[in-house]
Amino acid sequence: MKITVEPLAESDLKPIPETLAFGKHFTNRMFSQRYSPEQGWHDARIGPYRPLVLDPSTAVFHYAQEFFEGLKAYRRPDGNINLFRPWENMARFNRSAKRMAMAQVDPEEHLEALIQLIALEHDWAPRQEGASLYIRPAMIATDASLGVHASHSYLHFIILSPVGPYFATGFNPVSVFICRDYVRAAIGGTGDVKAGGNYAASLVVADEVAQRGYHQVLWLDALERRYVEEAGAMNIAFVYEGRHIATPALTGSILPGITRDSVLKLAPNLGYTVSEERIDVNTALEDMRAGRITEAFAMGTAAVIAPVGKFGHDDGEVIVNNLEPGPVARRLFKALTDIQHGRVPDPYGWTQFVKAGA
Repeated sequence: MKITVEPLAESDLKPIPETLAFGKHFTNRMFSQRYSPEQGWHDARIGPYRPLVLDPSTAVFHYAQEFFEGLKAYRRPDGNINLFRPWENMARFNRSAKRMAMAQVDPEEHLEALIQLIALEHDWAPRQEGASLYIRPAMIATDASLGVHASHSYLHFIILSPVGPYFATGFNPVSVFICRDYVRAAIGGTGDVKAGGNYAASLVVADEVAQRGYHQVLWLDALERRYVEEAGAMNIAFVYEGRHIATPALTGSILPGITRDSVLKLAPNLGYTVSEERIDVNTALEDMRAGRITEAFAMGTAAVIAPVGKFGHDDGEVIVNNLEPGPVARRLFKALTDIQHGRVPDPYGWTQFVKAGA
């Protein structure tokens, strides 16, 4: 793939922020390419971060034919940059494209474009503890038509955002409220891909639980409203007696998280047993009250590991580990972030090295 790199004008340059929120600041450049049946993917370019100009009838606005990915670039101690398992994100990007009836991309070319963009914008990769450069690839349908059918044209773009910790509370435990009235996704739907509609449907519940004083929603299955699925936009796991980590099995309605998969592969090498299973929320609450579940934590790109200290439900709430981060979550967080930032050797081959300024 030939990528045209546009020069930046003085007006395109922004100062790198000293204080980082999550997803509020964006780098000077972005990547984009377009698709049409006649030309395939074309017009690949890295140019100034700029608004998109779209017709009001553009398909993405009316039928939500779009999806996205999320991964991070981490500053290494030597000043260069690591990507964490980007090949998995490239593969999931194409799985999402297939499910949304959209054009797939060449995964190697996608990764090449991403690396070239990061190399140009390497100064934006934060050096602060707990910070990183968040990477958001996305694709939208661009046909200007109100017909209900798959679009013929698409825009694929990548934007970068320097971010601090996802939760303002840092590594302190978050609280979740168990939702029994709404569901995030059903088997056979789009819950196992990163379609924006999954997140849009969750927002009304997120607002409701925030008003109750909770950080996230604990989603249950669509059929029985009984089995644990996800915590907000993250996967979730429970620690039994400090030794065994259980996470909900992938059913087709749960996103196959890359951090989740990393925990399942890493944990046995740290001395823990792991399982993927159907987890009855009522049994889990009983196990928390009885002390059999000693920790709970959410897993995802944005937060990496987020301890969960409180589960709210219609009849009250259950506290886990005295609202303190547990030793298993702490150990997993350190092990993962040490690999991501290149502070320790990577025995799994998970990191992609990017030379700053290359």
